Amino acid sequence: MAALLGLVLGALLGAAQYYLLSTYLGLDPSARPEYAALFAGGPVVLGLVVGVLAALLCRRRRPGAPAADDDSADAAEPEHASALRLLALLQEEGRLIDFLTEDVGPYSDEQVGAATRSIHESCAKALREAVSLEPILAGAEDADVTVEPGFDPAAIRLTGNVSGEPPFTGVLRHPGWRATTVTLPSRAGIDPHVVAAAEVEIA
Repeated sequence: MAALLGLVLGALLGAAQYYLLSTYLGLDPSARPEYAALFAGGPVVLGLVVGVLAALLCRRRRPGAPAADDDSADAAEPEHASALRLLALLQEEGRLIDFLTEDVGPYSDEQVGAATRSIHESCAKALREAVSLEPILAGAEDADVTVEPGFDPAAIRLTGNVSGEPPFTGVLRHPGWRATTVTLPSRAGIDPHVVAAAEVEIA
């Protein structure tokens, strides 16, 4: 677009050039070949130069785009910032990362069960405060359910002997979950990749 505008501007300048040279200097481009080249090539070259310069300027600063030295680009959150905030919340409330990365092999089932109860309570509380969930299909597990035509394959996964067209009748193995609201605490000023800060106790 900028190059096109540059060509148009070059054509206008070329017309002005033709008028000035022919009117005030009395030059006839048809009589002298060098004059004809000047009249023909000048506007094209000028238009290309103007177009390239305009394109470079538009590329450096587009309307609404941050400048090259704008710190807001560096301050933008990474793609998975929301997931990292939720993970940080579960770690802060229930030490979920510590539990999942711990080698529980040396511990007895009773010890693992006792630790899991506390982690379950804390993480469940944090999850309820951050995300509101509802089942995709109502009903208890192992109950009969009918999947009507037009269902969303991303929300309802069919397994077993699937053939023909819906409606399908089967057994509900899991009701699924859908997030209705998400309210994650802000972590302004903290590196999003820092899920849990290291703790050092000074004696």
